[in-house]
Amino acid sequence: MSSAPFRLAPLDTAHDRTAFNCGSEPLDRYFREHVTQDIRRRVAACFVALADGQRIAGYYTLASASLMLADLPASIGKKLPRYPTVPAVRMGRLAVDQVFKGQGLGGALLADALDRAAGSDIAAYALMVDAKDEAAAAFYQHHGFIALPDMSLTLFLPLATVQASRKTENRAR
Repeated sequence: MSSAPFRLAPLDTAHDRTAFNCGSEPLDRYFREHVTQDIRRRVAACFVALADGQRIAGYYTLASASLMLADLPASIGKKLPRYPTVPAVRMGRLAVDQVFKGQGLGGALLADALDRAAGSDIAAYALMVDAKDEAAAAFYQHHGFIALPDMSLTLFLPLATVQASRKTENRAR
C-alpha cells in the first residue's frame, strides 16, 4: 500500500494510463482506450489523482447533463422552476487503482468533482451519477447523494449543498 500524497490534475497526454487497474474491466478499458476521444470531442473532461509524481491513482469524468424535473423527489422539484429539465453535471466515471484503495481517495475524488461543479461559472443545479451497482450507490449516499425515486441507481446532490458547506467552512476559519 502506498502512503503517497495525491495531486489532482486534468488528464493529459503525458500521463501513462497503461498501468491503471481498478479491477473493473469496463472502467479500465474506458480509461485506457476511450477517454482521450471523449476529451478531444468535448463530451467529457477527465481529472486524475497522481501519486509518486506521475502515477495515476484514480480518475473521474465530468460532463454536462440534465435531470428531468418530473424525476426529482416532489419535495425538491416543487422548489424549482417549471422547466422540463434541470441543468446538472454528470460524473460519468469514478475509479481508484487497486493499489490505492482504502485510503479515502474515492471520497477525495468525489469532493474535487463537487468543488469543480459548484465552482463553475456555468449554472448547474446538481452533480448526478449513475451508480454501477448497489455498493456504488451506497458510496454516493454515504456522501449525501439522493437517489431518484424511480431510479435507485441514479443519484444527485444539489450543488447548493456544496456551496453552503463552503460558506460554513470559510466562516469557521
